Amino acid sequence: MTEQYPQWFTSSYSADGGNCVEVAVNLAPSHDRVPVRDSKCVDGPVVGVRTAVFSAFVAGVQAGTFDAA
Repeated sequence: MTEQYPQWFTSSYSADGGNCVEVAVNLAPSHDRVPVRDSKCVDGPVVGVRTAVFSAFVAGVQAGTFDAA
């Protein structure tokens, strides 16, 4: 069995990788989780968000659900 390691990336919208989060979607198919961490604290805690919940969040962002009024 091959071990999988997170392949972290930040959004292209994140002002040069500044105050942002990183995600590792490569683990979603095999773990049903999307690891999320603080880009400024890469050795800090990682939150595992269920794939369906993460997908719903991304869809909400794309739809403008979280835009300031």
